[in-house]
Amino acid sequence: MESNKEQPETQKSWYDKWYLVLLTIPVIILILSLIYLGTFYSKHGDFINKDVSLSGGTTITLNLNNIDSDKLESSLKPKFPDITIRKLTGMETGEQLALIVESSASPDELKPAIEEFLNLKLTDENSSVEFTGSTLSSSFYKQLITALIIAFILMSIVIFILFRTFIPSIAVIFAAFSDIIMALAFVNILGLKISAAGIAAFLMLVGYSVDTDILLTTRALKKAEGKLNERIYSAFKTGILMTITALAAILPAFFIIKGLPDSFKQIFLILAVGLSADIINTWLTNAGIIKIYCDKKGIK
Repeated sequence: MESNKEQPETQKSWYDKWYLVLLTIPVIILILSLIYLGTFYSKHGDFINKDVSLSGGTTITLNLNNIDSDKLESSLKPKFPDITIRKLTGMETGEQLALIVESSASPDELKPAIEEFLNLKLTDENSSVEFTGSTLSSSFYKQLITALIIAFILMSIVIFILFRTFIPSIAVIFAAFSDIIMALAFVNILGLKISAAGIAAFLMLVGYSVDTDILLTTRALKKAEGKLNERIYSAFKTGILMTITALAAILPAFFIIKGLPDSFKQIFLILAVGLSADIINTWLTNAGIIKIYCDKKGIK
């Protein structure tokens, strides 16, 4: 019984000693992510690598299962540097069913090059061709980004209405912003080309990111439920379980399911990275900011 009584004090003294140091870790990662994205923007003129659906170009689906995708890519790469080749595989067998070839080139340029490599005429029976103009894609991309910004602004307004105090509200918004920036930097480092599904994943991340932050802030500001550190620790136990449960649902689907469409893989990857970033941004940065705020306001 005595050891149980001493445990909260041990936890309290450890957290009181190190929470300011822990707070700086995600901040440093965020600064590095922003520097990387700034460099990326200066080089590419945008914050993401866009695929054909957002930048415009040609998509040719080859309904053939005997094509070596690596050799095809090596053959097309010199003429089409931005070429991307993806496999479509069976959900159960994992066998290749088709190839999707994407490039910013026009169909009149890309199709003959593929025919030359295959030594085969592409017809409606063995392939399909889609072309998206750059103007239409650019307009669609701007609409998606606008929707993302509006969603973030509306989320911020709701947070301010909910807590009606500046510092706790800013802490929640800062954590959500950091989740998105870190996830964006990570997928760019991987060289992932973002599609419309990827933008939708960032939109979903806005909602996912604030759940644990709202939980933490709500419990920390309630004075009647034990001491401050105990309330933060209680929120942590619930919040980390929520995040791990979400990751447990996403990661097996990403790594185990064969033939998962690339759009789903992209959504799962972005959500997994964003939720992982949310762990440190909520329980190191946001928790530290809330603790400083509560200490200054005399909330014990």
